[in-house]
Amino acid sequence: MSASVCYSKISGCILQRFSCHHRSAFYRCYRQSVKDVISILPNKTGVPVNIRGWLRNVRKQKRVLFCNLNDGSCYENLQIVADPSICQSELSPGVSVEVTGTLVPSVGKGQEVELQADSLTVLGPCDNEFYPFKPRTEYTQDFLRNYPHLRCRTLHHQNLLRIRDSATMAVHKFLQDNGFLFVHTPIITSSDCEGAGEMFHIKTNEELKSLNSEKPQQFFDRPSYLTVSGQLHLEIITGAFLRAYSFGPTFRAEKSPGRYHLAEFYMIEAEIAFTKSLDCVIQVMEDLVKSVTTSVFDKHESAIQDLWKQSNVEHISSIADRLTKNKYIRMTYTDAVNVLKQNSEKLSSIPNWGCDLSKEYEQFLVRYCDNVPVFVTDFPADLKPFYARTNSDEKTVSAVDLLVPEVGELFGGSLREERLQPLQDKLESLGLMKNYQWYLDLRQFGSVPHGGFGMGFERYLQCLLGIYNIKDAVPFPRWVGHCQL
Repeated sequence: MSASVCYSKISGCILQRFSCHHRSAFYRCYRQSVKDVISILPNKTGVPVNIRGWLRNVRKQKRVLFCNLNDGSCYENLQIVADPSICQSELSPGVSVEVTGTLVPSVGKGQEVELQADSLTVLGPCDNEFYPFKPRTEYTQDFLRNYPHLRCRTLHHQNLLRIRDSATMAVHKFLQDNGFLFVHTPIITSSDCEGAGEMFHIKTNEELKSLNSEKPQQFFDRPSYLTVSGQLHLEIITGAFLRAYSFGPTFRAEKSPGRYHLAEFYMIEAEIAFTKSLDCVIQVMEDLVKSVTTSVFDKHESAIQDLWKQSNVEHISSIADRLTKNKYIRMTYTDAVNVLKQNSEKLSSIPNWGCDLSKEYEQFLVRYCDNVPVFVTDFPADLKPFYARTNSDEKTVSAVDLLVPEVGELFGGSLREERLQPLQDKLESLGLMKNYQWYLDLRQFGSVPHGGFGMGFERYLQCLLGIYNIKDAVPFPRWVGHCQL
């Protein structure tokens, strides 16, 4: 027998043994789910089923027990039918159970099949005297926010988390399909990308203890912070790659308890090398929103409509429609200010050229454009960070904000200043030369025209789903004065 044939046979045995082991491990870890039973097995009644989950509702009659079981794998519940004597433990909403039985056609309405249980074992009891959520009871989001460790068990937040999951995957798919490299940018940084100073300063316990000593301890060799943006690090990456993006947590120490602010939130940020056109950046922004929204609707239309019913946003369905079907409107900052001035009687204050666009102004501009998203471009230089490319008029920069209904700013983007001397002049005027010498190096060694954007993920969900408070668009909200768990 040749060595190659012998090696082939040995390899085959190893692979077969691994395959068998892997298959058995798979079945141990990935049991049947409610989604499997409902979507795959409706035409296969009579098959045995072993399933685990949580009871949503329990209805006990003299001769029959009905339970609705959900395991989070899909929106629907699986109805369990059993003899009332099947389980001696207390059955109530919130209890976790393991059920074994046979799938049979359902005689009731609303489901094709139900599980005729042979055994039902309580895995984790639930004391309903203290359990905060009662069946068939609606709770406000303000109330649910008091239970961040339990609110994912409510139908509202299960819908939200599934949609959030699909939107996340759709973002990655769009950017990956369009040649963007995914990069994990640092969470700990020494750079203030936005320049607003609203950063969380990092200090270890040892550093805090040594503050009053003659030689205070220091973990890093310079002040360090939680990141407010991964943009500057992405610019480094696009010194070697055509396109790059990040999707991760960012932090702002903004002391606002308002419904649009979080201390920790997620940002999609992208950079594009070799582009001199802000239109190119704008087109990617528009295509990203439309692609993600279409994908999410294809998978979760009924769940989205359920969330809309709980929203207090008027015409939310038409707003979502405009996200995908309309060409987004474009206007310069100067045009936007003129529109606001012409409608000043509808506003609480009169804007002047050079003022920042407040939330009130942003939302009015979108309403003025019939709730079609609006790109506002060419802002005064003083309103944008140092890295935005200066326009030929020397007063404005090539920057853009995308404004969407109800939320206001969803994206911020710009062409980046790739020219060494103008960037150096800006940094000198701001006293930032020492901290950003490395940023100048990028302009000295093979600089290229480039631009990019950042999108607030929770703000996108807030707009799409009509969520009033952004704290209800994230599983574990953190805001000033609140950091539970």
